[in-house]
Amino acid sequence: MGPHGVNVNAIAPTAVRTEMNAYLLDDPGFLEAFLPRVPAGRVGQPDDIAGSAVFLASSASDFVHGHLLYVDGGYTAV
Repeated sequence: MGPHGVNVNAIAPTAVRTEMNAYLLDDPGFLEAFLPRVPAGRVGQPDDIAGSAVFLASSASDFVHGHLLYVDGGYTAV
């Protein structure tokens, strides 16, 4: 789509607290197993994702094409 002026990119978050998954992220057993695998040491918040979306929607990303932006606190790096 680049020749048509369209950048196609994606954001790949890990566990991000929302109303829909709060029950899981409030479960001590889940957090005990999950958090050691996240170098940031915490669950993501919607604001953590928002900045990435703003970047990809802005002219600052005009030369970014076909990119999968991991916003996961380092989860995929482990």
